[in-house]
Amino acid sequence: MKRILFVILITLYFHEGMGQSADLSGTANAFLNLLSVDVKSQIQFKMDDEERFNWHYVPRFRNGVSLHDLTQPQLEAALNLLKASLSVQGYKKATDVMALESVLREVENRSADDTYRDPKKYFFSIFGTPAKDKPWGWRLEGHHISLNFASVNNKMESSTPSFFGSNPATIPSGKRKGEQILKDESAMGFALVNSFSSAQLQTVVIAEAAYPEILSENKRKATTLTPRGILYPDMNEQQKKLFMTLLDVYVKNYELGFSTTLMNKIKAAGIENLSFAWAGSLKPGKGHYYRIQGPMLLIEFDNTQNNANHIHSVVRDLTNDFAEDILKEHYLKDHAKN
Repeated sequence: MKRILFVILITLYFHEGMGQSADLSGTANAFLNLLSVDVKSQIQFKMDDEERFNWHYVPRFRNGVSLHDLTQPQLEAALNLLKASLSVQGYKKATDVMALESVLREVENRSADDTYRDPKKYFFSIFGTPAKDKPWGWRLEGHHISLNFASVNNKMESSTPSFFGSNPATIPSGKRKGEQILKDESAMGFALVNSFSSAQLQTVVIAEAAYPEILSENKRKATTLTPRGILYPDMNEQQKKLFMTLLDVYVKNYELGFSTTLMNKIKAAGIENLSFAWAGSLKPGKGHYYRIQGPMLLIEFDNTQNNANHIHSVVRDLTNDFAEDILKEHYLKDHAKN
């Protein structure tokens, strides 16, 4: 019954369409103010705590407070913070991934009370003290989700690393048979790779077999990868449109202000410097991998596990993951004032 109520609550919150919050710190404090002293001690860390960089996307022990620890009003406030940090499509994607644990529990023939696959085994952490004039951040993490946010002067300055995964990628049976949570990431990737000519594919395809995992893994600092694949200027007009549409699928997961900031940053670094690379099968059903990268950006998508029905995808800002670049600038300015 509790699991059903949780899924209903998630669904209602998506369809209510709360919209983005201009006061991100206020939304965070509304959540914190509902928590007991004991729960606050579990959820709050210093902004410079190493825990902020302790991120992963596999089932494992996590610090913070899980959805199991929250009352319904607290859960609603927590979801408000998630909604304020993502776009409508990003919020739906995140909550769908969480709910997918119930499907995975059935696919793996686990009992109804199994805790390894659990749609409430997702953890909130707050870093620093949410305030309009101070840096602070927060994270939502669990199996196949790691969303890391940082705010400076009440403006979202970083939403990376951001990881979305889906197992199964396509639900094989039951009432939700055929549903794909990361459908656009997959379909647009295939549309783009299959638009290239035979000559172009010699540059685009960097390996006959897909990599078994995203190459950046859960490293604190991601770097550009080689080979690069095909550069944006070497695509024709149709391919460029498909490429930009695929890029938008990832960039538009974030709240509108940050999505715009991130896209402007990508453009400032030069769209002409972006590249696309592919490994593995050019058709669904077999292992495949692709990446988009440029001077400050790395996006990876991998679908190889479980007979190519298990997706991992990640977005990394090579210059500002965890807002490290922005925070350095902020602290230097703050130090100069003093």
